[in-house]
Amino acid sequence: MSTQPEPSAPKQTLRDRRTVLRGAAVIGLAGAAMPVIAACTDGGDAGGGTTTSAPAGGAQAPGAALATTSEIPVGGGKVFGDAKVVVTQPASGQFKGFSAVCTHQGCIVADVADGTINCACHGSKFKIADGSVANGPAGTPLPAANITVQGGKIIGPAS
Repeated sequence: MSTQPEPSAPKQTLRDRRTVLRGAAVIGLAGAAMPVIAACTDGGDAGGGTTTSAPAGGAQAPGAALATTSEIPVGGGKVFGDAKVVVTQPASGQFKGFSAVCTHQGCIVADVADGTINCACHGSKFKIADGSVANGPAGTPLPAANITVQGGKIIGPAS
C-alpha cells in the first residue's frame, strides 16, 4: 500500500514567504496610492478641480507654482509628471486640474493633444474638460486635482 509523502518544510516555507511578500506588496501599493488619492481630491468638486480665484483671506495656495496661464494652450494642456498633475484649458480662461496617474494601470500620462490627455502605456485617452474616459482600456476617469489660478500662475495641489 502506497501513501502520499507529506509536504516538505521548504515548500511550505516558500509558500509562506510568497504570501508574506504579496501581502507586503499590496500594503505598499495601498500606502503609496493614498497620497496620490489625497492630492487628487478636493472635497467633491466634480468640475475638474478648478479654482480660479485666490484662496480665502488672500493667502498663497499650499502647492507650488506649476506654470503660467500662458503656458497652457486653449484646447490643450500640459503634464507635470513630477507633481503628478495635468493642467488643461478646455476653453479660454477655464483651467482644469487632473491626476496625471492613468486609472488603468498607474502609468503617468504622456501628453495632451487633440482634446485628450493621453497615456502611452496602453492607449487610454481622457477628455480635457472633465477627465472622463474618451478611449479605453481605462474604465474610470482621471480624478480631479485641486489647482488654483492666482496672478497669472497655476498653483498645484500641496504635495
